[in-house]
Amino acid sequence: MSQNNLTKVNTQWVKDYTFVSTNEDNQSVVMDSPASTGGDKIGPSPMEMILMGLSACAGIDVKLILTKAKQNFSDIQVKVSADRREEIPRIYTDINLHFLVTGENLSEKQVARAIKLSAEKYCSVSHMLQDTVNITHSFELNNT
Repeated sequence: MSQNNLTKVNTQWVKDYTFVSTNEDNQSVVMDSPASTGGDKIGPSPMEMILMGLSACAGIDVKLILTKAKQNFSDIQVKVSADRREEIPRIYTDINLHFLVTGENLSEKQVARAIKLSAEKYCSVSHMLQDTVNITHSFELNNT
């Protein structure tokens, strides 16, 4: 393992099914199990964290690409829907990232290009998941 690219996270059990993960910058996130499996649901589940990480990764890429393309956007939302299989392990089988981009005189072509570049080239989370999950993308523009 290369020390230059090594990422470290510490995850600490709190109580019941609640854990807190902390990175090297001392930023933390609380995760829990759904109430249906005995948790208190005081934080997202680990599987929800995957969706959150994926949508943030793609959102960051799209924001960077649209900025470079000089698109005048005021808001980007990424709404995620995902299906999980019933058998264990209950992995995601299908994930859709739906981008809602708001701005002035937005180019549909530029937004589509940004999403495609994120999906096919830049989003590390997407690339980690792509061999086991069908990831699709959709978008709508809200030109103000």
